[in-house]
Amino acid sequence: MAKGIYRLSAKAVASAKRGKHSDGGGLYLIVGSTGAGKWVFRNTIGGKARELGLGSVRQVSLAEARVKAEATARAIAKGEDPRAKPPVPKAVPTFGQEADALIEAIGVSWRNPKHRAQWEVTLGKVPYKADKVRIDAKAHAEHVTALTALRAKRVDAVDTADVLSVLKPLWLAAPETASRLRGRIEAVLAAATAKGDRTGPNPAQWRNHLDHLLPKRGRLTRGHHAAMAYADVTAFIGKLRENGSLSALALEFAILTAARSGEVLGARWGEIDLAAKVWTVPAARMKAGIEHRVPLSDRALVILEEVAKLRPDDEPDGFVFPGRKPGRGLSSMALEMVLRRMDLDVTPHGFRSSFRDWAGEETSFPRDVAEAALAHTLKDKVEAAYRRGDALEKRRKLMAGWSGFCERSSTTNVVSLHRGA
Repeated sequence: MAKGIYRLSAKAVASAKRGKHSDGGGLYLIVGSTGAGKWVFRNTIGGKARELGLGSVRQVSLAEARVKAEATARAIAKGEDPRAKPPVPKAVPTFGQEADALIEAIGVSWRNPKHRAQWEVTLGKVPYKADKVRIDAKAHAEHVTALTALRAKRVDAVDTADVLSVLKPLWLAAPETASRLRGRIEAVLAAATAKGDRTGPNPAQWRNHLDHLLPKRGRLTRGHHAAMAYADVTAFIGKLRENGSLSALALEFAILTAARSGEVLGARWGEIDLAAKVWTVPAARMKAGIEHRVPLSDRALVILEEVAKLRPDDEPDGFVFPGRKPGRGLSSMALEMVLRRMDLDVTPHGFRSSFRDWAGEETSFPRDVAEAALAHTLKDKVEAAYRRGDALEKRRKLMAGWSGFCERSSTTNVVSLHRGA
């Protein structure tokens, strides 16, 4: 600091009388009428003379006051305002908090409530049940423990070891679930980076990272939903009709219409035109966001006549396949549980593959007709541009043929309906 500083001594401070006492360099000791002293730094800030308090003599020694005065002078020289309070460090959220926030942020775009449930379960917001992914008790316990620890850890501290501890118990037993979970963890960490809550590489990244630490999915699974060979569907339909439950009828309806589970479970009577034999699924409930008309075969109409017996008079637009609770449809697990109770290692969605294989192998219908029946969007933009309609009448013949194939060995078209699961 400039010459003429350090004028005071510790003895002089202790015996100072009322008034201002300069130590030089802008540092002053001010003693009040009560004899209590305080340190102030006088300087010009923004063109105005100001005094900045540096603390009382009882709390701040002369040496400490000089250090503070020098630091204040340097800050002013840099154009900083020493009166400004230092920014409060941002609280870093845990991985669980970051995951829940991401679900809330992107969940508004999900048309199917099942998507939210899947994210919440796999990311640990909702308790994880072993039977959801069919893993043994030991692997389930390891996975839940690791997932719980991950959710509690600060998101900026999550590393590769944390990600691997969550994925490894699932990776071999449930590769599809594990792969989706990896992608969701990667998305959470990417969102945290975008928000400034963490820096550095994403430890859940697959390419050039986890692909060197875990077996590639191609060696574990084809990546498709487990499907039944179409040649076995006929016999399966016969056994399914012996079930007699509402869930079994819903599954058969899904098979006959080649529809997705969510589309069937969310179907309402207002979407059904029995006279035209058409089920129109609104765009809001379709994966591609495009309205989809489904031609109904005779057997599909029989199923609708059967479930119509459960339709309350005061709910003209209620669920076609109602759940146990009023105003709600069957649960998202209803169709899968039918298959599990029959001890079959296939999924409801897999029957769409069965239908597609049948259409390709056993019929002469054009590929685009079969793809339209599945409500698949065409990747070829030129081909899509030339498809002006939805080929409803062609698809009607296709679905009638599929229905006939499915029930060719069945002896009856009607079952006695009960409200079993």
